[in-house]
Amino acid sequence: MADPSSYRPAPGTIPLEPGVYRFRDETRRVIYVGKAKSLRSRLNSYFADISALHPRTRQMVMSAASVEWTVVGTEVEALQLEYNWIKEFDPRFNVRYRDDKSYPWLAVTLNEEYPRVQVMRGAKKPGVRYFGPYAHAWAIRETLDLLLRVFPARTCSSGVFKRSGQVGRPCLLGYIGKCSAPCVQRVTAEEHRAIVEDFCDFMSGKTEAMIRRLERQMSEASGQLEFERAARLRDDLGALRRSVEKQAVVLTDGTDADVVAFASDDFAAAVQVFHVRGGRVRGQRGWVVDKVADVGTGDLVEQFITQFYGAEDAGIPREILVPELPEDAEALSELLCERRGSRVSLRVPQRGDKKALMQTVARNAEEAFIQYKLRRASDLSARSMALAELQEALGMADAPLRIECFDISHVQGTNVVASMVVFEDGLARKSEYRRFAMRESGGDTDWIAEVIRRRFSRLQQEQSMDATEERAELEANGGRPRKFAYPPNLVVVDGGAPQVAAAQSELSQLGITDVTLIGLAKRLEEVWVPGEDYPLILPRASEALYLLQRVRDEAHRFAITFHRQKRSKSMISSELEEIAGLGPARRKALIKQFSSLKKLRAASEQDIAAVPGFGPDLAHRVALALRIDEDQRQPAVNMTTGEVLS
Repeated sequence: MADPSSYRPAPGTIPLEPGVYRFRDETRRVIYVGKAKSLRSRLNSYFADISALHPRTRQMVMSAASVEWTVVGTEVEALQLEYNWIKEFDPRFNVRYRDDKSYPWLAVTLNEEYPRVQVMRGAKKPGVRYFGPYAHAWAIRETLDLLLRVFPARTCSSGVFKRSGQVGRPCLLGYIGKCSAPCVQRVTAEEHRAIVEDFCDFMSGKTEAMIRRLERQMSEASGQLEFERAARLRDDLGALRRSVEKQAVVLTDGTDADVVAFASDDFAAAVQVFHVRGGRVRGQRGWVVDKVADVGTGDLVEQFITQFYGAEDAGIPREILVPELPEDAEALSELLCERRGSRVSLRVPQRGDKKALMQTVARNAEEAFIQYKLRRASDLSARSMALAELQEALGMADAPLRIECFDISHVQGTNVVASMVVFEDGLARKSEYRRFAMRESGGDTDWIAEVIRRRFSRLQQEQSMDATEERAELEANGGRPRKFAYPPNLVVVDGGAPQVAAAQSELSQLGITDVTLIGLAKRLEEVWVPGEDYPLILPRASEALYLLQRVRDEAHRFAITFHRQKRSKSMISSELEEIAGLGPARRKALIKQFSSLKKLRAASEQDIAAVPGFGPDLAHRVALALRIDEDQRQPAVNMTTGEVLS
């Protein structure tokens, strides 16, 4: 831990203008980003009286080794720059709005020739229109089940769609009238897209127009004595009305608004958002965040709006209702208007339906916060205990907040790969996982030595970069931080004394003495320390051993996954080398397209001919060669039982 006075800027050197500041640790890693109307006033508050700071703020300033700032012209520019830096550097001490669960969306793939309606989770994709989010996937399926009889759009996967077209028969939904069956050309691509567009219009709030149209069509069918068609339209109308009834009207004026509410204590906060479109609640989302300082509700509102509506596909509504306005509400409103391209109202509801809805959202936030604290109580205490036990058992000066584990995977010395997984604060940080293809021959100890040498050589190289080189590499990586710039507190290798000795030898040659190294042997879960004749035995029920096992198992899983990918590509490449007319470029194209020999053998000649660089003749030769090779393969036999293995 550093003394904040050692890097405190000299008096009078901090500008009075608005700006954005960054705290960095000893490795130049950005650990906190903030903005201020007056940089001098804000930064001086971090150094005035350390004992009076919020505990997490105190930990931040003591973890930092330097502070730097950028002056901007307006508060709006400060908000924009703060959002960009938080997104770029992902500082560990900033409030980061992460979902407390993965919310499902009702998605329509408008980027396909025959758009598909489906449930989607995760990051949004271009060319896909989303409705929601919904609290539960079953709520989407229930809505779809009602609407598909009115809007019989495709819901099947690409495989099912292609197979139905090949056999000339639709799936069950096509037979019962819940799909227009474009796979067998019952409707054209244009007719199917029109159905999908009507579905999107209905989901986006144009319900009354759709209902009136069906009523008119039903009356026309009845007047023309087409009673069967009129009865079908009547049933469709009933399905639409039941679907609309499930989305209760909460704002009678048909407002488009997001309603935001918070529940918090000194260390964390929960936020809930209701998305109201056309007066109806179309979706709900929730987050739980750690508080870096003793911030009030207004500050939480500012941080939430800056981050949540900073994304390009945020979908900013005309009105955002919040429990309290932040100090720079005008700057926030201006920023929202710029991003939406039209007026956005940011305000606190005072009475009526909007006030009642805000109270409902607040109750949801309080309930989510209670559930979060109940879930985290045991989890947080267990992780803290594990780190404390490791610190004590290994005699470390500080708790191992960053742990890196290395594992080797191979089959009889072929396709040798290594994995590096990272755990921070006892949790996996998958964005910093790395994998290595081994360049040298030898055994497990040689490969452990190689991966340790490559990882820490790159660390030293990146730490030695000056500011100009650092900026150039950031620009080359699209603004992403450097891959190996952050050193671990603890390195774990999968193995016993020989692997630990090999790793320690590499660290010593590189002059690295401030990283603790251990090995975890699988047989008896022994912890090997460099230079010790006997292993350290941790209690079987200890949280420290459980954490080490999870780290080691994750490294093993990551290494095995990479090894299988590499081995699969190696097998397919060796098979293709025997086929005349296939040069390296065409072999590479086939591997990229089909990824495995099994998929390539199952592909048709038309599928192979569709690969760039292939024509019908070459595709026929490839398919024929693979079929002959498959026929000539001898079945594997279990030598004990005589059973033929698949």
